[in-house]
Amino acid sequence: MVAPGPPTEDAPAPALTRRRELGSASARSLLLTVLGEFVLPRDEPVWTQVLLDVLGDLGVEPKSARQALARTAAEGLLRSERTGRRVRWSLTGSGRHLLSSGAERIYGFGSAGTGWDGRWLVLLVAVPEARRQLRHRLRSRLAWAGMGSPAPGVWLSPHPEKQREVAEVLDELALTEASSSFVGPFGGIGDQRSLVGQAWNLAEVESAYHDFVTTFAGAEPQAPAEVLRSQIRLVHAWRRFPFLDPQLPAELLPGGWAGATAHTLFQDRHQRWSADAQRHWAALLDASR
Repeated sequence: MVAPGPPTEDAPAPALTRRRELGSASARSLLLTVLGEFVLPRDEPVWTQVLLDVLGDLGVEPKSARQALARTAAEGLLRSERTGRRVRWSLTGSGRHLLSSGAERIYGFGSAGTGWDGRWLVLLVAVPEARRQLRHRLRSRLAWAGMGSPAPGVWLSPHPEKQREVAEVLDELALTEASSSFVGPFGGIGDQRSLVGQAWNLAEVESAYHDFVTTFAGAEPQAPAEVLRSQIRLVHAWRRFPFLDPQLPAELLPGGWAGATAHTLFQDRHQRWSADAQRHWAALLDASR
């Protein structure tokens, strides 16, 4: 499985909409979900037609699916091998690394934390208004790291251990010299919950969680193909949340936070459907040989 990564044309910006979160997934993002959930664990080549059939069952047109394969290969995540008139696909080393890292992050996402010591990481970074592309890249990367911005040029997180990850982002964007960081407890002026409300739109994040629960709570696929399809949609919907949800400590969240319910549902459905979905995938591979 692969985490969504910083926003691209396939991944939404931090502001959510229900349509974009749980609907109309792109061919490439669905392909990445299929690769991470089924190709990565087996590490064996897959014929083009198997991928076209699976993506087609998810509503992806063959032309779009082929374009997604070509684009993913061009990015160095897949390699192709021709046998006669047929082509099969394998993950590259980069592809396996990306998908494995994503799986580690996604399957660990949403678990209860060990408690918060009350400290904040605060980042000040100055990017000229004229450098809009750089500002966009910075915002995308810091949002992916779970940072929130209550005011222009100010970023924060209740997870000080993210400082190393943030430092790597600043170094890659050549912004280290234009930045400063501070770690410490909240002071005596203002209110932490008000600060959270300025830095993150938790109402929209929670709305996405409610959509996830509504979509999958009543799902009871029966036929093998239905189970496979449901598993892919489940994982695909869930893998966006590491970008959308900053995973704030319980002390900073609204009461009855829907993320906890959604996490329990994801774990339950994924475990319940996994064996049947993997068996059907194996059957598709056998039939293609």
